[in-house]
Amino acid sequence: MVLEWLPAVVMVFVAVVDLTAGPGVGLLPLVSLGPAFAGLIGTWRRTALIGVVALLLCVGLGAYDGLFGARRGYTAMASVAGVTLAAGAAAVMRGRREAELASVRSIAEVAQRVLLRPVPRAAGPLKVAVSYTSAHAEARIGGDLYEVVASPHGVRVIVGDVQGKGLAAVETAALVLGAFREAAHDEPDLVALASRLERGVAREANGEKFVTAVLAEVRAEEGLAVFLNCGHPAPMLVRGDGSVRFPKPAAYALPLGLGAHGGEEPMPYHVAFVPGDQLLLYTDGVTEARDGHGAFYPLEERAGPLLGHSDPEAALEALRADVVRHAGGPPHDDAAMLLLRYHRR
Repeated sequence: MVLEWLPAVVMVFVAVVDLTAGPGVGLLPLVSLGPAFAGLIGTWRRTALIGVVALLLCVGLGAYDGLFGARRGYTAMASVAGVTLAAGAAAVMRGRREAELASVRSIAEVAQRVLLRPVPRAAGPLKVAVSYTSAHAEARIGGDLYEVVASPHGVRVIVGDVQGKGLAAVETAALVLGAFREAAHDEPDLVALASRLERGVAREANGEKFVTAVLAEVRAEEGLAVFLNCGHPAPMLVRGDGSVRFPKPAAYALPLGLGAHGGEEPMPYHVAFVPGDQLLLYTDGVTEARDGHGAFYPLEERAGPLLGHSDPEAALEALRADVVRHAGGPPHDDAAMLLLRYHRR
């Protein structure tokens, strides 16, 4: 709003000073600042309109000051006309760039809906909520990934983080999610599921990309959550009594895409997961968010929002807002969180 009025304010200021101080000050050419500022923030039509007003003001002030008996009045008019033309051209180019940017953002939003499609809010006895915070306000999509699939073997979940950024990371994330959505229904256990994802990443990425990921399988009838961790931050388990723990494997498997380098065989592990419990899977953009003093976000100490809200989406949004407050703005890395809440019957 302030910027919209800036051209008029500048022209009025120049006119008042010119009328007060007289022609000797030589401020008349500064009337051209009106259309110059208009070209920065408005359309070419608005810029042209303000240019016409500035030209009429220049003629009026020049006549009042008696400048048309010499070249000064005509020079000021030429200055206003030239700046108006240049500002109008700039406004046209800016409008085209903004239209192109809007188109690109629209395409990115569609790509995001395809890549990170909405997860089901409920899967069996589980309530599900997700949160994605981009490291850049302009970004709509990144290398973090998540998915929830209700399979014949239980509710299966993946949360992962592709190494690197940009379109190459997005392409790898799409590859992993596509393979997971298919294999989650077919493979009998998490080891076979991870092997299938490993083959897909290794084949397509040719060793140039890898993906840290944690796979989870919730067996509600058994009261168990089974994990397979491929170099990813350990999930956070919040018990119904408020206690917090981070189930970790005896040995981490290599990230997906690095299986050819050997390392530990993927070994699943399990913990009890019963009504009232909550499971948070996340990427390192959460725990590595730093405050102004360089301190990492203390996730274990800040699990309160997950206990203070009956709605899992509200709980996760409160936790996301707490991460942003800690970092003093969006984290420096993309931050994805997926919450599974085993609701009480």
